[in-house]
Amino acid sequence: MKAVLFLADGMADEPLEELGGKTPLEAVDTPNMDYIASNGACGSFLSLPEGFPTSSDVANMSTLGYDLAACYPGRGPLEAVSQGLNLESSDIAWRCNLVTVQDGILKDYSAGHIENEVSGALMRFLQEKLGDDKISFYPGVSYRNLLVLHGNEFSDKVDYSKPDSSQGRKVEDLALRPADSSQQAARTVSFMNEKILEAGKLLSAHPLNAGIKDPANCIWPWSPGHRPDFKSFSEKYSGAKGAVISAVDVIFGIAKCAGMDIIKVPGATGFVDTNYKGKADAAVEALKDHDFVYLHVEAIDECSHMGDLELKMKAISDFDSKVVGPVLEALRGSDTTFAVLPDHPVPIKLRKHTRTPVPVAICGPKIKPDMVSEYSEKSVKGGALGLMKNEELMRLILNLG
Repeated sequence: MKAVLFLADGMADEPLEELGGKTPLEAVDTPNMDYIASNGACGSFLSLPEGFPTSSDVANMSTLGYDLAACYPGRGPLEAVSQGLNLESSDIAWRCNLVTVQDGILKDYSAGHIENEVSGALMRFLQEKLGDDKISFYPGVSYRNLLVLHGNEFSDKVDYSKPDSSQGRKVEDLALRPADSSQQAARTVSFMNEKILEAGKLLSAHPLNAGIKDPANCIWPWSPGHRPDFKSFSEKYSGAKGAVISAVDVIFGIAKCAGMDIIKVPGATGFVDTNYKGKADAAVEALKDHDFVYLHVEAIDECSHMGDLELKMKAISDFDSKVVGPVLEALRGSDTTFAVLPDHPVPIKLRKHTRTPVPVAICGPKIKPDMVSEYSEKSVKGGALGLMKNEELMRLILNLG
């Protein structure tokens, strides 16, 4: 069996007064996602279980059916793997956002969706000024960068605040905190707080931040952890060969850890200017020699965190018309299973992730259709699949019983 999973990052939402009580997904014309729902079965999936961060690494590992309690490493290590960093056993990798702080308030988690060239230059500057045998800075994609601590004196037992869930709050209320009573945790927090202050001073004075509306004037380290180790996708799912198409390091990191093939599409940006057509074409091509394709689109999530309703609705429309539609058309008549879901909700009013189960629609030769005729947060509640957890979704998509 062949299968394609369309992952619309952050698409699920809540009813909005300005949309007449509809969600953005309900308000947008989505004939292709509706096709999957009306020709298949629907339900919901719990992607962000209690006890784990409400972040995309957790949600996408959940979607792929991985046991979080056994193998969740933190976001930093996953992105480090994606970048090809060779983490030593004592290394602790952190996701490190470049952010905008104004008057002591976290204004923007992405420093205005900083361009790659600028963010790369700033991260290399920090490495030159602050990097040593205890700490290293690595550029990533846009605001999504990395910081690695070296040595057994440090701990990953540190409580942190997700930057995209903390906009508009006082930075002093969001400081790193030891998560246990160990000397290593206390030392780590003290060391990191010192480096955050030093980096802020350096970035604020950097010429690339001069006259910028949302300058990258602070670093925001979060989600630390050690080198990941978990079972391959193929071993987990009866030899199925999987491929992942995305634009962001966290998804590529999960794929690499899972032994899935990574397909990087030229022009894929992780935002609304991404190469939708290239992603759709790559999915069709990848299915020729793979059993499963995980087609991830980040743009809707970014619009949601920005609180931009109009842009979110456009991103949903583009996802349906430029990604889902072309893949369905190209594979029409084949024995392919198609599934669509968000990895987590990002309600436009909250601008942050919630744990609400996400809507799922699946159609294919082995899927018995139910009575649901359109795809939305509300409509899937009447579907035959009910609430799925853990491996249930992937095993259904892959027809593994």
